[in-house]
Order: sequence, then structure tokens, then C-alpha cells
Amino acid sequence: MLFNSFIFAAFLPLVFGLYWLLRKSLPIQNLFLIAAGWVFYGWWDWRYLFLLAFSIVLDYSVGILIHGTQEEWKRKAYLSVALVLNLGLLGFFKYYNFFVSSFVEAFGGMGIQLNVHTLNIILPVGISFYTFQSLSYSLDIYKRRIAPCRDFISYAAFVSFFPQLVAGPIERAAHLLPQMTKQRTFDPQAAANGMRLILWGLFKKVVIADNLSTHVEKAFTGLDHHGSITLLIGALCFTVQIYCDFSGYSDIAIGVAKLIGFELMSNFKFPLFSRTIPEFWARWHISLTSWLNDYIYTPASLGLRDFRKWGIAMAILLTFFVSGFWHGANWTYVIWGILNGLLFMPYVFRGKMIPRREIVAKGKMLPSGLELLQMLAVFTIWSIVLVFFRAPDVGTAFAYIGAMFTRPTGPISLLSGPIYILFILSLDWINRHDDRDPRVLRIRSTPLRLAVEVVAAVLIFICMLNGYQSFVYFQF
Repeated sequence: MLFNSFIFAAFLPLVFGLYWLLRKSLPIQNLFLIAAGWVFYGWWDWRYLFLLAFSIVLDYSVGILIHGTQEEWKRKAYLSVALVLNLGLLGFFKYYNFFVSSFVEAFGGMGIQLNVHTLNIILPVGISFYTFQSLSYSLDIYKRRIAPCRDFISYAAFVSFFPQLVAGPIERAAHLLPQMTKQRTFDPQAAANGMRLILWGLFKKVVIADNLSTHVEKAFTGLDHHGSITLLIGALCFTVQIYCDFSGYSDIAIGVAKLIGFELMSNFKFPLFSRTIPEFWARWHISLTSWLNDYIYTPASLGLRDFRKWGIAMAILLTFFVSGFWHGANWTYVIWGILNGLLFMPYVFRGKMIPRREIVAKGKMLPSGLELLQMLAVFTIWSIVLVFFRAPDVGTAFAYIGAMFTRPTGPISLLSGPIYILFILSLDWINRHDDRDPRVLRIRSTPLRLAVEVVAAVLIFICMLNGYQSFVYFQF
């Protein structure tokens, strides 16, 4: 079920009303959350509910087993079961055909023809997200960061929580699970804020991202017919498209969670205003970045600490390799991940790894000249690297980037793209002081704010009448 569909527009009020009618009984309320999550997830294909159920039962049981023994070899054995089964299922559905095809191509390059068939496997929506969320529960129990949840209903509601089930934020048990085990009370102010976040998220997705997607499609499918400037505009459009698409989803998820009394972590903090690459990754897809930091980078860097800066560099490259591979079964994602890791290297060897976290141009209307150059450099460099993320294959990605720098300018098209880009960047710039504040344009006047929100709602409705597109991150 898509957030930007009329079906969800009917689903959410129904869930909201019934959920708060059941507020006197926490177990029944959590059972209702499970049912809502399964209807939401099963809307695509009910058969994949068995995978979700298996993941719930597996990590719930493993968590209790790990906590219940002090013998280290048994604890490692139980954790290994969770790792092998969780990652095994993810690997089969997401990477089986990729490995088979790569294996056949590798031997074909040596003149050896293999007759190995791929399978017609459909990737279950959200499997990468809920697998990482459920797996982190077992890992945290193993590391003795948390105790296991003995309430199966609450745990199942935690994994099945529909606002963030299929595309995050990837929540940790230490943050979301305690909210499942305590009584919730309706907060009108939180609900109002949630509605504004939903509105803002839908606006970014439906009005900005979906309209930019047509520009991006023209640029990448018409590669041979565009000049360098048009291709650069197409790359910049994709950067803003994926930002509005994914951060829009996160805003809607956080807003829906607020409606039913939950707080989810912030997943984006104005990353397009970053002045360095480390700062960018501290502000972009924060739930995945922090997951990779805790479970990939930190163990790897500790294991390689004798190599000092070279050890940190190797740990970063490993982390971004995993990040790229997590995103999809295509060499384009692997190269994209490695390139992002390589962008960190100057910061590693200069000892500038700690990201800047202060708000850019805090308290000022405009950034300084240096800040503007830094933001433009990070934005442009990341847009170029992101071509690998969008291109269908490695050859197309290299051809696209090469054409951006070597092809004559020619006729410039996609000119409405920069208008969308400047519009959303202007709105973000005005709101950059408030990471979680849902006020549009920081408007304090209630009548004016309502007028802006009505206009936004009308634009969303008009765009939805033309059909709706899936969210980009549903493919991961």
C-alpha cells in the first residue's frame, strides 16, 4: 500500500479511529497494530507475510535464547543462526540472480560457457529494511545493550509497525520497542504536527519528486541526444528527486506514527546544505548510516585499529561497500558505494573525520561565500556519483558522466527542473533551524499557515489525479 494513494487515504483514518477506540487495552491495541501492519504490507502480495512472520518468530526466539545463557559459544551459535537465516533469506530473494549472472559472465569471459538458469524471483517490498531492524534486535541482545522482550505481541507490533515497515526509518529496539510496551495517550498537538508532516512529505513526493522524475527519465533515456549542460541538470534533478522522494516518505512515516502516539527517529537533517562529505552522511538516511556505523564500521575499525588511519580507511570502504550492496543487486550500486567511501579518504588522512553538526549560517539569512562554495561542491560531487545509483548499468553510468564533461553544450532542455530544485532548496533553507518542526515556512500566523497548507493539499490532490508513482526506495 502506497502512502501517496487514495487507498491509503481511506486506510489511515480507519486505522486512526479504531486504534484510539481500543486505547483502554494495550494488548488489544498492539494486536490491532499488527493487523494493520499486515494489511498494509500484504496489500502488495499476501504470500510475503510468511517471510515477515518468520523474521518475527526467529529473532524473538533467538533473543530469549541468547539472553538465557552465559556460555559464550552458545550465545555466538544462537546469534549465528539469526545471522545466517535472516541474511540467507535476504540474499536469496535479493541477490540470487545477481550472483548467478555474475558467475556465468565471469566464466564466459574466460571462454567457459555455463548453463545456469536464473529464477523468476520477485523482491519482497521492504525486506532489506525489516531484516536489518529485526536483526539489530538480536545483535543488541548479544552485545548486552538491551534485554529481550518477553511480550511476543509487543515485539511483533514493533517489527510490523506499518508507518516505517517497508522503507524506514530503520528503528532500533531500544527506541521503538519500549513505546510498544507502555500505554499511549492521545496528544492533539502531536497529532496536528503529524498531519503537517504527512502533508509536507506528500508535497515533497507528489509535487516535487514525481515531477522531477520525468526530467530525470528524459536525461537518462535520451543520453545520446543531450548536451553536457542538460545532462548535468538531469543529474542534479535526480539528486533532488531522490531526496524529496525518500525524505518525503520518512516525513509521512514520522507523521503517521505521531498520529498514533509514537515517536520515530529523524532520518534526514537537511543534507543538501552539507559542507563536507562526512557532514552529508551524518544528515542523509541517518537510520541506515547509524546502523552501518554500529554494526559494520565500528567492529571493522576496532579490528583494524593497529593500522591506524589505513585501518579507518579500510573500515570505511568496507562499510560503504556493504551500503552499496544493500541498496541493490547491481554493480552500479557497488561502485556507487565504493566511490562514496573514496570521497572520505581526504578527510581520513587529514584527520577531519568528525562531521560538522552546527546549522549552516545559523541566525543568518544567507551563507558566507565559503559556505556557499562548500555546499555547491558537495552537492555537485554527490550528484555526479549518484549517476551510478540511477543508471541501469555501469556502462551507461560512465557514458553519462563522460558526456557531462566532454560533449558540446548543444540545446539546453529540462529547464523547469532547476525551478523545482530552487523551490525546494529555498523552503528547506528557511526551515533548516528546526530538524523536526513541521511548520511550513515557519509561519506563525495561523490563517496564513492554513492558507499555505490548503494550497499544498490542493496541489497534491491535482497531482494524484494524474496517477501515482511508487517510492524510489521500495525497490531496495
